[in-house]
Amino acid sequence: MIEKLINEQNQAYLNYPQQPHGGKLVNRVLKGDDLEAAYHRTKELPTIMVDLEAVITLEMIATGVLSPNEGFMNEDDYKSVLEHGRLANGVIWPVPLSFAPIGEKNRAVIQSLSIGDEVVLTDESKEPVAILTVEDIFSYNKEMRASHLFGTTDRNHPGVDAIYRRMGDTALGGPIQLLRRVHWGPFEKMRMEPKDTWYLFYEEKKYRSVGGFITGANPLHRGHEYIHKNALEELDGLLIQPLVEMAKREYTRHEFRMLAYRSVLNTYYPKNRTVLSPLRVTYIFAGPRETVLHALIMKNYGCTHALIGRDHAGIGDYYDKYASHTIFEQFTPEELGIDVRLYHEVFYCTRCDSLGTKQTCPHDMRFRIHISGTGIRELLRHGFLPPKEIVRPESARIAMQGVQPKGLDDDHQSILPVGKIIHSIFPYYLETAQLGGTKRIQPLEMSALTIQDLERAVMDVRLNANRIYQDIFDEFSYVTDINRSLQPEWKTEARESMRKQQKMVVANLKEKVKQAPDKASDEFMYQDKEEAEKELEVAKRIMEDIPLSLKKDTLSYRIWNPLPYKRYRGSDEA
Repeated sequence: MIEKLINEQNQAYLNYPQQPHGGKLVNRVLKGDDLEAAYHRTKELPTIMVDLEAVITLEMIATGVLSPNEGFMNEDDYKSVLEHGRLANGVIWPVPLSFAPIGEKNRAVIQSLSIGDEVVLTDESKEPVAILTVEDIFSYNKEMRASHLFGTTDRNHPGVDAIYRRMGDTALGGPIQLLRRVHWGPFEKMRMEPKDTWYLFYEEKKYRSVGGFITGANPLHRGHEYIHKNALEELDGLLIQPLVEMAKREYTRHEFRMLAYRSVLNTYYPKNRTVLSPLRVTYIFAGPRETVLHALIMKNYGCTHALIGRDHAGIGDYYDKYASHTIFEQFTPEELGIDVRLYHEVFYCTRCDSLGTKQTCPHDMRFRIHISGTGIRELLRHGFLPPKEIVRPESARIAMQGVQPKGLDDDHQSILPVGKIIHSIFPYYLETAQLGGTKRIQPLEMSALTIQDLERAVMDVRLNANRIYQDIFDEFSYVTDINRSLQPEWKTEARESMRKQQKMVVANLKEKVKQAPDKASDEFMYQDKEEAEKELEVAKRIMEDIPLSLKKDTLSYRIWNPLPYKRYRGSDEA
């Protein structure tokens, strides 16, 4: 059934709520006699060795993840994508798929090739991975590529650096045929290709809508969960795809991130409506352009909706905070072909006692715990379980095992300075001594914060995050409950005791005023009448400030039912 859906590309998806990007789901994976014949040809063809990133890209192309591309781009498509974010035929495509291998041996092979030739692409073990049919050979400018794709030529940008490290001066364009899939190691059992998800969503589960969510190097946190569950309120299903390849070494290792996801999904998500599948892609580090690419990948996996967070695919400070949102203004919904849902930055408001965004929460920074993936990672690296308000412990406990390197150096420092960690998650700490507290006399400087400050901030949240709204509720319930059986008697007794004691103070001061002289004989030892009267006035004001103690008999005025309850229940009896 699955193969039939793939082969009948012009008709297979017409009855589905979604269609692949460009109108067809590409399938360049050879099988059976075609595969055997191709392997036989590889013995006579020239070879080019490619790195792991290229191997991953080849598999993405062949299995339809990057539909409608059937191979590496020719020069017209390459330049059109760089300059306009579209293929030469006008179809949206944000990043170039180009192949320009480095190395002296590869360069010699490239120089020997002509249009129409075939060349075998092998991995580092020299095993054939794919065959490329050469349709174009062209040179390109690396600086132009960097400036158009990344908006910068700064070599500190990882994408720019990759251009100069990984790419030669001559590119080959043309369709590919995949000979061998790469084993995904610990993720092989969870691996799903586009053909699998289309069949799962629309043939097995009979969905009419699916939200896609691609996430990077961080464990599942409650900002993710907020987006997921908002989407599940209106969509039939959810496809969550953590990226599991080519991450920086200091990120949480892939296996542990996936296990953390599974732990939370098994406990807090509806199992019949949530699909977890790793996505093995190469990190392009293209910021907003990569966000568009991810939306199209979700589309090619059959998703009708793309769920995009605040800083999707962001890289440091190279792109505006909401560049991953504004880039979609360049395209119409019809040409994108997927409903893009944009979410603002999610945080936990202790005053609201819930997750929210600036769109939904009116409270200021004093009450907020921010959700920073980088900050969460560094808390784990320091050995602290992050606040439960922003990361489920089921996620954090497993993710901590996968954070490497872990621990502190001899100076009690980790990768990210302590000040940056505190500012990213506990920004209130610089201005106030505790959650919801009053402002510090002198704000703290980020550079002066130490591990002790981080410990205080973490402990403050553990002790007080729950208390803020609980204290507010307790005050409301004390004043509101007519049935006093739920109210602590000791609070009532404490208030009565304070009022009784203050009455005693007031009575004592009244006597003092009567006895005070108009003028004291020694102003340092005795009080005159005017000063004693001021003390009495203050004591009376304090009496007014003490909240009333509330009891059942004092609240009887609130109950004024004119008829017995049995009359309200429809009884005609008197």
